[in-house]
Order: sequence, then C-alpha cells, then structure tokens
Amino acid sequence: MTPYQRTQLLQTRRHFLAKGSHLLGTAALASLASPLITSQNAFAANSGEVPLHFAPRAKRVIYLHMVGGPSQMDLFDYKPAMQAMFDKDLPESIRQGQRLTTMTSGQSRFPIAPSKYAFKQYGECGMWMNAELLPYLSKKADEICWMRSLHTEAINHEPAIAAMQTGNQITGRPCLGSWASYGLGSMNENLPSFVVLVATPKNREQEQAISSRLWSSGYLPGEHAGVSFRSSGDPILYINNPPGVPDGVRRRTIDGLNTLNQLNYDAIGDPETHTRIQQYEMAFRMQASVPELTDIRTETQATFDLYGEDAKKPGSFANSVLMARRLAERGVRFVQIYHNNWDHHSNVAGRMPDQCKDVDQPCAALLDDLRQRGMLDDTLVIWGGEFGRTIYTQGKLSKENYGRDHHPRCFTMWMAGGGSRPGQIYGETDDFSYNIVRDPLHIRDFHATVLNLLGYDHERLSYKHQGLDQKLTGVEPAHVVNDLMA
Repeated sequence: MTPYQRTQLLQTRRHFLAKGSHLLGTAALASLASPLITSQNAFAANSGEVPLHFAPRAKRVIYLHMVGGPSQMDLFDYKPAMQAMFDKDLPESIRQGQRLTTMTSGQSRFPIAPSKYAFKQYGECGMWMNAELLPYLSKKADEICWMRSLHTEAINHEPAIAAMQTGNQITGRPCLGSWASYGLGSMNENLPSFVVLVATPKNREQEQAISSRLWSSGYLPGEHAGVSFRSSGDPILYINNPPGVPDGVRRRTIDGLNTLNQLNYDAIGDPETHTRIQQYEMAFRMQASVPELTDIRTETQATFDLYGEDAKKPGSFANSVLMARRLAERGVRFVQIYHNNWDHHSNVAGRMPDQCKDVDQPCAALLDDLRQRGMLDDTLVIWGGEFGRTIYTQGKLSKENYGRDHHPRCFTMWMAGGGSRPGQIYGETDDFSYNIVRDPLHIRDFHATVLNLLGYDHERLSYKHQGLDQKLTGVEPAHVVNDLMA
C-alpha cells in the first residue's frame, strides 16, 4: 500500500463530507445558471487553470526589463532646477535619512549631478524626454502610458528584481509571467505559454547576474515556469533528436516514459510528476514549431528596416524584440526580455548612449509592428527596471560625466497597448527626482493593474500553498489604478 493510499484510508467521515459539502448545491446551481453564464461570460473560457474574473483588455504581455535600474532623470523625469545646483550637496530635508547602499553610504558628500542631456516636450501629452538619445521613442509619446512614480522598498538588485518580477523580495515565488500562464494558459499547444529571452547589450561594462529563478513558477505547477530561448545553437537545449534517432523512436521513448510517470502519478499524486509528463509532450511538439518560429529569414526587409540593423543579429535586443513579436503572434501569452547593463554607478555619459541605441528604435518598432498586425490593442507592452537612480553622484563628479547609485523611492516605467491609457503621464516627483509628490505607485499597485488588464482580480487570483491563499500582490494593500487604463 502506498503512502498516498494510507492517507486516504485514514481520512475521517468528517474530512470526506467536508470535501463534498457543497457538491450537490453547486451542481444544481450550475445546471440552472449555465445558460446565463454561457451568454454573459463567454470570456471566462480559456485554456488556463483559473476562469477570467471579467472581460480582459489584454490577451498577452511583452515585458521588457532593463536590468540594473535606468536613470529616470536622464531619460524621462526632467529636472531643470538641478542645473543651478551642480555640485551642491543634496539637502538633508530631501534625503530624510534614507537608507543608502554601501556604495555611497561612506561618502562625506552627496553632490548633485544634473543630467547632461537636453530634454524636449513631445506629443500632445507634453511628455518631457531625452531629446538626444531617444529619437524614435519620443515620437510615440502619445501612444504610451507613462508612470513616473513607481516605488519599492528594495534597494539592492537581487531583492529589487525579485520584487518587481514576483511581488516579493525573497526569491522562490512565482513571477508575473507564471501567474499569467497559470491563469490564462496558452493559445498554442505547440509552444509554451511563457517564454524568456536574455538580450546581450553592446556595452557590457557592468552587467548584473540574472538566472532562471527570476522566471521560476515557484509554488505554482512547474509547467508555468518560463522557458528560456537561447540566442545561439539550438534555441532550447536538446530540442532536436540526437544523431541517429528518428522522430518515431523518440515518440515511442516519450510514450514509455509517460506511461511510467502516469503510473507513479496515479499511485502518489505528486503534481511534479504530472508536470514532467506535460513537459515531455511539449518538448516533442516544439520540435516542429520552434524551427519555424526562430527562422526570421521569412521576415520582410521592411520589417528589418523597422527594427534596425541589429534585428538580424541573434541575441541582440532588436532581434529579441522581433522574436517576441513572433512569439506573441503565434499565441505565447507572456514574453519576458531582459536587457542588462543599466546599473550606472559610473560613466553615465559613456554607457547611456549605448544602452539607448540598443533599445530606442526596437521599442518604437515593436509598437508600430504590433499595430500594423492588429495586435497592439490586445498586447500589453511593459518597459522598466527594478528601481531608479540618485540625483547625487557616486564617486567623481564633472559636468561631462558622473555615476548614480540605486534609488527605490521613485522611478519611471511605461506601458503601451493592451488596454493601457495612451498619452497618460501618471505621478510626479520633487525637483530632485528623489521623492514622490503626487500619485505614488507601488509595484503592488502596478501588478494589480496589470492583472486587471488581463482580466483578473488580484485578490482572487490565488494558489493554495502552505495553508495560505498565495497571491502575486501578497498580503499588503494593493490597488488597481484606473487612471492607467483606457
């Protein structure tokens, strides 16, 4: 007798009745209500594990994460008053005893470093943007929902990225992509519902370590973890048959493994065994779908011109964004792209142009490409990092160059398409881009809003784990921000 069978025999009558306490009533209610449900809530049918709570505005997400924390005051948060305060110390009334990283906590001074870049207002919304480094994205000002008041408690990269991706500074929780996969499922049985691409920046001066724990499914079933596509060699390890092994042999091998795993699952009931069966099947189906997906030679020259010359280079940000569009087009629910080297502790003048050149044209192209294909209205594009940067310099200061430390109190992100409100500028910071003075937006609120756009109430999208109904937004208050939605 197996441990699982012994557990079943030890159940009391009370346990048994508690499990089915509402079965008959639920069945009767379902039979009476089914016509109403079918007619009014057709949107609730999806291939995931959780019915939609209301009609979604977005069917899929492309999330562009800038690893390291982009400098908001050098890109999107214009602070002209700082020009007159060059090299003056940041007032204590502004810093307010904020916790600092060990990289600047020992400094005797906190000299203000105004942005060296010129800014202009763009679009009818009047968004101030870096006029030198963002020539393509600046033309999309009225198509983008700007969020200038994001904030978080995390001050170092590892906990900050974990918080931004999973809602918690402690690693091991499911990330946003896994929650989307868990709820929505896939629109293509031959591809994963959640795919991760790690783009290689041109400038590799100071990259942060990133790993698969950021796209882990945590306590959710394993099939909702992100599947990482590689930029060289086989897109996925072992996707192709070994030499001398035809498809028929591999099919029979998988069938045999699945039979053994099913026997084990029937006896023990371990959900990880069920996940393994699904992963073997998905891997076999992907043998046919992935080669076609990754063959970008089918794209037109006009598309390559749109994304830029790097679009043909495997592993580049432009190539990754083009691949994200192809994945979304084929039914992948959530595509996560990581672009590294935004940790500007020094040499902002030397590195920011490279970083912006990497992402500016491809990001603008993605919006155009999705719109041309009729996909932008139901594809949510997200851009941002894990925190912002300080107005004061780290290390040596000159008018031509400077560095900036981590800053969690305020930073800028943007969204486009997928039901977000175009031309919205949400939130405002003080003259130092240090504290929020209007409409603070915690990352929990951001997560709640994204889930809302996907058709889910963040309070109700949960998973039972360790006796608790676990949620992306955790137990702290989180609010959907209606001003961010069209």
